[in-house]
Amino acid sequence: MSKITVIIPLFNKEKYITRALSSVLKQTMQDFEIIVVDDGSTDRGAQKVRMMEDHRIKLMQQPNRGVSAARNVGVQEAKTDIVAFLDADDEWTSEFLETILHLRDVYPGAGLYATAYEIVSPNGKIS
Repeated sequence: MSKITVIIPLFNKEKYITRALSSVLKQTMQDFEIIVVDDGSTDRGAQKVRMMEDHRIKLMQQPNRGVSAARNVGVQEAKTDIVAFLDADDEWTSEFLETILHLRDVYPGAGLYATAYEIVSPNGKIS
């Protein structure tokens, strides 16, 4: 069984979903499952997910019910006790999941774990 489930809600993010999934697949810790919940997209985002050939990726599709409903479906399907949410237009640094699991080991009583983040503008400026 995997250590962590990555849940990615997807709604009309065809342009970004491959990048988001690639950032998960490049993690230093590789013991995970990925659940992408397509929330009624009208673009080719779901097809992009299907093109990613990795047995850990599971694509679920539902009529549009909103991002919270998509996340909840992912949580219901998760086979692990810990989940990590990633938006379809975001990406992680390669150590993200390893850091989250380390935080869980250090602070086992916490119910939520978070890290810092960067915002990168289209011109490449980091804030």
